[in-house]
Amino acid sequence: MTQEWTLFVDSLWPIVRGGLLGTIPLAVVSFIVGLVLALGVALMRMSRSRVLSGLARAYISVIRGTPLLVQLFVIFYGLPSLGLLIDPWPSAVIAFSLNVGGYAAEVIRAAILSVPRGQWEAAYMAGMSHRLTLRRVILPQAARVSVPPLSNTFISLVKDTSLASLILVTELFREAQKVAAFSQEFMLLYMQAALVYWVFCLALSTGQNALEKRLDRYVAH
Repeated sequence: MTQEWTLFVDSLWPIVRGGLLGTIPLAVVSFIVGLVLALGVALMRMSRSRVLSGLARAYISVIRGTPLLVQLFVIFYGLPSLGLLIDPWPSAVIAFSLNVGGYAAEVIRAAILSVPRGQWEAAYMAGMSHRLTLRRVILPQAARVSVPPLSNTFISLVKDTSLASLILVTELFREAQKVAAFSQEFMLLYMQAALVYWVFCLALSTGQNALEKRLDRYVAH
């Protein structure tokens, strides 16, 4: 027990550091890129153009219908066969961003559709164009509605970044694997990694609740 406790204490900071320097940045960058992509796909999905709408539907269907691990492997291991070699970290960002875009697009679309039609009509009556109405009236209201599901998407993404260890990206779980392989204490190190993930997600959930309460202050009940 003394040796196991010593190993637990000694390995805690390397694992936490892997989360702070690897997992969180990877999740944040992928989420931001994914949100930008999701907004574009959501607007395409709502477009009157059958071509744009069809492309958006196809993209969402492929992303939601295939495992994230397969998407990651296609980008990192598959694309080199076509002559396109991408380093591990950018490969992970691309895969996670595309995945977030596919799921968040439907969240954003639903949030936009939840804004009453009267908001559009009032903006048009005030002389606003469609684009200006979307940017200054509709999207701010839709953003508030989409906070809970998008926050859940981000928390899930933080956990999903563990898959990046399979393409040798240095992050939380990869650090745990290194220590486990050296010490042969697999159960202890993997449980420790699970504990650190749980603490990270608990902190993010607390932040999510605080943000939701803050946004509710500006809503009439």
